[in-house]
Amino acid sequence: MSDYSFFGDVSSYIDRAASYTDHPSGLIDQIKQCNSIYKFNFPIKLSGGGYRVITGWRVQHSHHRLPVKGGIRYSSHVNEDEVKALAALMTFKCALVDVPFGGAKGGVSINPREYKEPELESITRRYTAELIKKNFISPALDVPAPDYGTGEREMAWIADIYSTFYPEQINAYGCVTGKPISLHGIRGRTEATGRGVYFGIREAVSIEEDMKAIGLSPGLEGKKVIVQGLGNVGYHSAKFLQESGAIIIGVAEYNGGIYNEDGLDIENLMKLKTSSGSIVNYSKGKGILNPNDLLEYECDILVPAALENQITKDNANRIKAKIIAEAANGPITREAEEILLARNVFILPDLYLNAGGVTVSYFEWLKNLSRVSFGRMDKRYEEVNNRRILQAMEELTGGQLSDAHHKLLETGPGEVDIVNSGLEEIMVSAYHETRELMKTKDIPDFRTASFVSSVEKIAISYLSRGIFP
Repeated sequence: MSDYSFFGDVSSYIDRAASYTDHPSGLIDQIKQCNSIYKFNFPIKLSGGGYRVITGWRVQHSHHRLPVKGGIRYSSHVNEDEVKALAALMTFKCALVDVPFGGAKGGVSINPREYKEPELESITRRYTAELIKKNFISPALDVPAPDYGTGEREMAWIADIYSTFYPEQINAYGCVTGKPISLHGIRGRTEATGRGVYFGIREAVSIEEDMKAIGLSPGLEGKKVIVQGLGNVGYHSAKFLQESGAIIIGVAEYNGGIYNEDGLDIENLMKLKTSSGSIVNYSKGKGILNPNDLLEYECDILVPAALENQITKDNANRIKAKIIAEAANGPITREAEEILLARNVFILPDLYLNAGGVTVSYFEWLKNLSRVSFGRMDKRYEEVNNRRILQAMEELTGGQLSDAHHKLLETGPGEVDIVNSGLEEIMVSAYHETRELMKTKDIPDFRTASFVSSVEKIAISYLSRGIFP
């Protein structure tokens, strides 16, 4: 697939969505293009001696709203086309769920497994310094986040060096999200993308009409699920689905897979991966030598939660899942999607489904700007109020609730409760808004409807500023 362009796929989705709007071609062209592309090289000193030149990118796709927002990916497969495509997806993802950011993405062309922690720290700090040079990072302009190959540790390094460069900025820690709690991160961010995937799948399978059309009963109970990738997103997606009654029958990792038709215990599987670095020796399932084979096993819901281009025209006809839920970015190529849709496979697109991460990143950014944790101001007040209401009810009825019920009903919401509630509201509202648009405009698939919704919102932003009279 040397001639394949991920960014080309995203652009084609925008063109298809534009056919359901009345906007001029010039406006659509502006919506498609990346506003700024920054590629740079820098050297680092290796722990064992010698130097290595590292290549990095930061792409700002759309300035229709600021700041722009998007993760930083560490992968040996990173290239400019991929970073452009992921930045574009962030633009439309934010617009779809009404999070007020433009889209951006960063990438560093390394395999993080090949570097020691001090080397990764040097790479991250130097990468951040390069972004600072060109104003490609700031709480008001461009706010990175974790992505594949990065996490809280890297975000802490980024926040530290940015605040060192700008000690006078009171909102300096708002320059990046996905930080540890100790560095003004937010509770619920780690599991946010996976929880959002769960909310999206839950809403999709709850609609009887849609499930009947693909031969499934409504609800998650008993649905057989295969997950590709047991990283942060895949693990939390599987965990929440399993807790809601779904049966995780297969998990694929880069070095092998595990299958058990009666179901796998995700918690035990994750403990094995954490302790040994692999799931292939899990005793309560059948080992699968080629993890890609699991994509083609029979199941109700397939959750690709790894990298892009996992389902292509070469294997699309062998996919047996009735629902494909794109927890990863771009796991299905455009050609593969055409084959799957023709076979009546229901696709929940990445544009919608993995928006949980940027949604809770938005909450973290707001927390950093306001400099106060959610729930801190009113948690105790609500508890006192709830206690008064319960006491009044008991006096009026003459009944008495147990201590356990009192504790359950009196407790006020903490930060994680508010974050999870906000995430659920955004994911549920976006799903039904998009589905309604799909029905109203007679749009044949959910991805196109998602892009139509996003294009309309971005276009309104441009038009309201008089850029395209």
